Amino acid sequence: MSGMGSLLEPGMLVKHPEKPEWGIGQVQSNIEGKVTVNFREEGKVVINASQVALEMVFSE
Repeated sequence: MSGMGSLLEPGMLVKHPEKPEWGIGQVQSNIEGKVTVNFREEGKVVINASQVALEMVFSE
């Protein structure tokens, strides 16, 4: 896996660039580019990191 998706680790906070209404999510796992994120307003979502560039959140 390459790109920013390879940097995502459990516990990190992220935002979906095309779904701001989902709010901030916490990475649950990152297995071979399939990133499971628990978003505040949407719940648990599995995202293909090669298709969606999640944005890291460093402070709320």
